[in-house]
Amino acid sequence: MRILNKMTGLVLASLLFATSCSEQDLLDLNVNQNAVEDIDMQYLFSLATLRIGGEYENTRANMLYAATMIQHTASTAGYFSGDKYFYSAQYSGAYMERHFTDVIRLFSEVIRKTKDKPNEANVNAAATILRTFDLLRMTDMYGDIPYTQAGYGLEGEQNWFPAYEPQKEVYYKMIDDLKAARDKFSSSARPLGVQDFIYGGDIAKWKKFANSLLMRMAMRMSNVDPAKAQEVFTEANSSGAFTSNDDIAFIHYAPGPQGVNRNGLNDGYWNTYKYSRDCKISKTFMDWMNANNDPRKMIITGGIGNPENASTWITAPEEQIGMPNGYNSTNIRDVVAPGTLDRFTIVQQNFSMLNLKYLDWEDPYYLISYAEVELMKAEAALKGWINSSAESHFTAGVRAAINSWVYFDPDFSVPANEVSAYIAGRGFAAASNQDKLRLIGEEYWAATYLNDIESWSNWRRTGYPALTPTQDPNAFEGNFIPRRLRYWESEIGSNPENYQAATSRMGGDLFATRVWWDGGN
Repeated sequence: MRILNKMTGLVLASLLFATSCSEQDLLDLNVNQNAVEDIDMQYLFSLATLRIGGEYENTRANMLYAATMIQHTASTAGYFSGDKYFYSAQYSGAYMERHFTDVIRLFSEVIRKTKDKPNEANVNAAATILRTFDLLRMTDMYGDIPYTQAGYGLEGEQNWFPAYEPQKEVYYKMIDDLKAARDKFSSSARPLGVQDFIYGGDIAKWKKFANSLLMRMAMRMSNVDPAKAQEVFTEANSSGAFTSNDDIAFIHYAPGPQGVNRNGLNDGYWNTYKYSRDCKISKTFMDWMNANNDPRKMIITGGIGNPENASTWITAPEEQIGMPNGYNSTNIRDVVAPGTLDRFTIVQQNFSMLNLKYLDWEDPYYLISYAEVELMKAEAALKGWINSSAESHFTAGVRAAINSWVYFDPDFSVPANEVSAYIAGRGFAAASNQDKLRLIGEEYWAATYLNDIESWSNWRRTGYPALTPTQDPNAFEGNFIPRRLRYWESEIGSNPENYQAATSRMGGDLFATRVWWDGGN
């Protein structure tokens, strides 16, 4: 026993000696020699880009809330929360939940790892623009958000519980970041190339993208900070924004379901068929297209019938019927036109559905379009910010919006004479300035169909188009179109001090709480 104890002591002593002499060798045992210790930041940039158009958070924020609130679409299904202003914690907070923990974290890491590397200037600048784009969406949906510290948890524990910053301060920082990123692109730095799913490495178009986003931000703040808004808009305009549909910023996805490389909106709207059965074109939108002889009507809708059986589809333009917002599966029967109930035993199939042709996996996921830029310029001309023709910009914007549908399907091409006739019928030239603002707002609403978070934000700023709220006794806070979505509920427990500071500053965490730039309409 004594011999065993002595031997044991010698072994332990030798181990302790070895540990003290070669601690680094022991630490190295924990390193997997076959593991990747570093990654090309362009790959991380690509992944983050594809995830902007990801799956459930876009379904929930863009489809189930924004599209029905803005009355592009309608549904009798209760889970389409925006149709009747219900509250779903998962749906309301989904964009914040997924993007803070995924998209923003990835872009922030790219920026952190490349900020001091001149050869990586292009990926750093592009990541900054897309991080800003995504956080702009987020602040417009929720109000005050973490910005400076967002996604930088790997930099240090001081960023683990990021502070919410006032939206005005966030906007000003975003403006500075976009300008710096725009001016950082360099032809001598490593090109983005095929890792860029938006522009394929074309840095001239990235600069136009940055300027177009600056113009969007300037318009958003125009009612509450007009001097700064004009300054930002005119600088971006003179620096050069989009000049044609070739400049449109959209994410290019691969054909067929390719994991993250697919348009997430289409995963919800059509490819599972779940939502296509329950979601129809809104009566508000359909009536507006009918009243204006809009040539997009049979692009927007694929007809009436069973979406899973093309032989049932009724595609005659005069037969199309929009579904009114605010109804459920029972009382919708009260508004179906007499004599049409015999066509389909499922009442919802009597209303115009979405068009399958713009809901393929690889269809574009829009970030901002040339049409939006021209319509913003039309408004800026009316405000006296720029010295150009509001009518010319309006015409260019509407024409671009209609012609851009060919990016979804070549069959969506509209003859030039029909486009011209539609624009002439809008009567912009003879309208009063107030009516011109209305026409711009309505066409912006039509141009941002499928990009409904933007439609909703512009409606909150301008009040156009004029929308009548739905009436339902179970509306969460009342029968009004929400002014914002509620924060991701996990923040209440996981980041309580910063959450409380934000909600106290904003005046609550409610649908009725207005964000900084929302001066009311």
